[in-house]
Amino acid sequence: MAAQTPGTPGTSGDSTHIPFLQEVREAVTGRAALLVLGALVLQLAFITSYVGAFHAPKPQDIPLGVVAPRQVGDQLTDRLGALPGSPLDPRTVADEATAVRQIRDRDLEAALIVDPRGTTDTLLVAGGSGASLAQAAEAVVTRAEAAEKRSLKVTDIAPAAAGDARGLSSFYLVVGWCVGGYLCAAILAISAGARPANPRRASFRLAALALYALAAGLLGAVITGPVLDALPGSVLGLWGLGALVVFAVGATTLALQGLAGIIGIGLAIAIVVVLGNPSAGGAYPYPLLPPFWRAIGPALPPGAGTFAARSIAYFRGSALTCPLLVLSAWAVAGTVVTMVCAAVRRRNHGPA
Repeated sequence: MAAQTPGTPGTSGDSTHIPFLQEVREAVTGRAALLVLGALVLQLAFITSYVGAFHAPKPQDIPLGVVAPRQVGDQLTDRLGALPGSPLDPRTVADEATAVRQIRDRDLEAALIVDPRGTTDTLLVAGGSGASLAQAAEAVVTRAEAAEKRSLKVTDIAPAAAGDARGLSSFYLVVGWCVGGYLCAAILAISAGARPANPRRASFRLAALALYALAAGLLGAVITGPVLDALPGSVLGLWGLGALVVFAVGATTLALQGLAGIIGIGLAIAIVVVLGNPSAGGAYPYPLLPPFWRAIGPALPPGAGTFAARSIAYFRGSALTCPLLVLSAWAVAGTVVTMVCAAVRRRNHGPA
């Protein structure tokens, strides 16, 4: 009887004789199935977060200064604070100069200047904080003024630059920095295993990330500033901010990879992209976001970075302390966790 050749029917090399379920398991391993399931969860979380944040923007507690004669100022402030849905958070301000200073210091988002000798009042806004926020404040105050048979004139004391459509350039710049941060960290880790084998290797990765952050911060600031003329402000200031944003996100990604392996990349995307981007105050600043996103936004790198970028571009660097502390906390925590994970892994598995 002639011997059967490999690949002919009836031989062990014929894939048609492999049981169907076994072939499926070989094509899609259990680990791959879990990762695909994780991707599905991440996708659904992305949809939920973005649609949930943006589907119904509604102003709430917009900080509004009220400059009016003493006899009517308190009453007007009370009426504005009692509007349905609490769109405004009004507070009495001594005079117009104080209102302007507080808007530039980012303590107020707008200010209503009442003219006691006429029927036309002035609303001061800051387009650099986001066009949607300025428009929302104008719409709410206009309705309130119309109910009192008064009209409104709007003055933008910190307008967005001509090349900064709706004040979104700062947001997109920070999003780009965040993307670069977690992509760089993912590449550094995946190139030689998701978990650093020892503290020395982890420190090299962090050093490489720092160099990348410096380059990415500078190039991003130059492109959006001098090259595209999309964002005013100090190039050096934006460079420093960009380097901190990139390193904070990258170090966080390395830390999560040290804790969870390749799944850490998904966790980093969940924090930065799924939760961070829609809550960053980009398309809709904080007073227009639902409570959950408004609460978490300032504590995440995209939100802290966007607020700081707008402060540098339009508000002379005002109110930078809090967002810079937030970004520094992410950077330091990411660095410490990365090094600790590397040290623990070396102790458990021996030198690399």
